[in-house]
Amino acid sequence: MSKQQTVLEALRERGVSRRTFLKFCAVTASSLALSAREAAVFAQAVGAAPRPAVIWLSFQQCTGCSESLLRTFNPTIETLLLDVISLDYQETLQVAAGNQAEDARKASMAANAGSYVLVVDGSIPTGEKEWWSTVAGHSNLASLREAVENAGLVVAIGTCATFGGIPAAHPNPSSATGVGDLMAAGLIPTKTLVNLSGCPPVPEAIAGTIALYLSLAGQGRLGELPSLLDSQKRPLPYYGKTVHDCCPRLEHFNAGRFAQSFGDDGAKQGWCLYMLGCKGPETFNACSTVKWNNATSFPMHTGHGCIGCSEPRFWDRGRDPATGEFTTSFYGADAGGPPADPTGCN
Repeated sequence: MSKQQTVLEALRERGVSRRTFLKFCAVTASSLALSAREAAVFAQAVGAAPRPAVIWLSFQQCTGCSESLLRTFNPTIETLLLDVISLDYQETLQVAAGNQAEDARKASMAANAGSYVLVVDGSIPTGEKEWWSTVAGHSNLASLREAVENAGLVVAIGTCATFGGIPAAHPNPSSATGVGDLMAAGLIPTKTLVNLSGCPPVPEAIAGTIALYLSLAGQGRLGELPSLLDSQKRPLPYYGKTVHDCCPRLEHFNAGRFAQSFGDDGAKQGWCLYMLGCKGPETFNACSTVKWNNATSFPMHTGHGCIGCSEPRFWDRGRDPATGEFTTSFYGADAGGPPADPTGCN
């Protein structure tokens, strides 16, 4: 292809109006906490950005992250896949199979070397267990190493890909690990990495991060991307606050009103769930801001506390890593009661 199609050109080709495009940009810019002036620059940059080729590799995973992507509303999955990006390989969504699918992946990687976005979903078995998971006769580690080599950006989606997730929980039978740890160990090339942790991640965080990448690419500012990430390489617009910070039960926390059991009078009145094991004060995610199901709800609305799924080792929280024994209850708060203000949000 002599000239890579821009996002706006792809939209116009499919009959999408500029008004619809600007609406998408406004919603996404809002989720990124951009000002009105910044949102205008953001929209112009996204429209001018080359439509990126995306290779999505799935390893030890449950398909939950793919399911989450399918439920993005702003933009819809159709707009995201057909207009904003070119999803050239994704095992769950692609029509091709077998050799045809693998040939398409290799062709896209060759044609877009140095610029394609590599999305990784699921943990990767390592060491003597490397061959516990394979695709097309290659271990997950070998496939990942090949794909990372010429990627312009690597995005690890879901806690399994970012931190090992449930497959890496004690006793970690497959020696599962996340993408960042593989880079740090020198087992795969080191490239610009963005982590979108969560089990699964908030769908709008996936779409919004892609839009953020497009905006920076359109402005020639991709080098600034690392500065927009937290210490875990997660986008600050979506992981810069704890779930606790914007929880609708926060006023009860501040007033010292805590449910003592599921279904008690306090729980029925919407009191804070910290004493029932809510991990919101130590969990950085967009659940309480962007929410789920087109901004309809998130777990605290249903009466269940946050389980901390976007943090490293969330499944082993409270477990002694040496013995595998729980030193504190996974579902219950640690002894001593809640801290006065665990996040400094007041």
